Amino acid sequence: MMKMYWVVTWFMKLCMLCMLLMTLDTTEAQKQLKLGFYKTTCPAAEKIVRDTVNKAVTANPGMAAGIIRLYFHDCFVRGCDASLLLKTVPGSELESEQDAGANAGTLRGLEIIDQAKAKIEAACPKTVSCADILAFAARDSTTIVGGFSYAIPSGRRDGRISNISEVDLPSPDSDVNTLKKAFVAKGLSVGDMVALSGAHSIGRTGCNFATQRLYFFNGSHTDPSLDPKYAAALKKKCPKSRISGTVDLDLVTPDRLDNQYYSNVKQHKVMFSSDQTLVDSKFTAALVTKYSSNLAAWRNDFSAAMIRLGSLEVLTGTKGEIRKKCWVRN
Repeated sequence: MMKMYWVVTWFMKLCMLCMLLMTLDTTEAQKQLKLGFYKTTCPAAEKIVRDTVNKAVTANPGMAAGIIRLYFHDCFVRGCDASLLLKTVPGSELESEQDAGANAGTLRGLEIIDQAKAKIEAACPKTVSCADILAFAARDSTTIVGGFSYAIPSGRRDGRISNISEVDLPSPDSDVNTLKKAFVAKGLSVGDMVALSGAHSIGRTGCNFATQRLYFFNGSHTDPSLDPKYAAALKKKCPKSRISGTVDLDLVTPDRLDNQYYSNVKQHKVMFSSDQTLVDSKFTAALVTKYSSNLAAWRNDFSAAMIRLGSLEVLTGTKGEIRKKCWVRN
């Protein structure tokens, strides 16, 4: 019995040591990120990204949601290393993150990142990473459609691996406990989770995601957690006979990144179960109520969460590379 106790104790200490070392490694990497990282090596970098994004989003406001989504989907897998931007190499046995179910055919804004990268390469060759360009683009998208901004440090480098099997993103039908575990496992807080969920105040989704709540039990039932009038509006936009269409995530202010999302959650007028479930926990429900009536508080917390998201498992120093083109390794 004593021997077994010793083995278990030793194993637990080893696990704690490993976690500590991982935390220290991550913290050291984050310390190498800094504001104005390209101030001397490529002073025009952030302006080039801002101008490129502004032109694209002004022409099509929906691109802002696409870019912010790219940022989240990239950082949540392997950290913020632009691994999501890598395409599958023809003939390769390894498919990229782009081909995973959560990404395939739904990624928007990739061409905007490529345009910014091409302009920056012309001005400052082999200097600015695709990972940083994506972080800047998400910040600038927020400014254009949200009317607020935040300063995000840079210095990330690009990863060389993009593996479809590593894509494990929260699904639209996740419950609140599943969401909590997923975010905490990545080093984010439950508060970050609720604040970042506000990004669902912009963008569109396929009607196929609505059908599971609008038409179940052979189409004879509607999810009772949906507001009846909201469900009726969705059914008009997404009839059973046409699940290939799309619908705005927020029917009130679809092109404005604001706190309307939280009012929608409280009123049971959100598309995804993963959004509605935020009222199923006392802590998350309290934040939903707070943000629904306090735009400034949400903006502040969203900005802080976007910065923390951008610091996850980053590659800095001599790790990784600075890609010449974002969709392919050097």
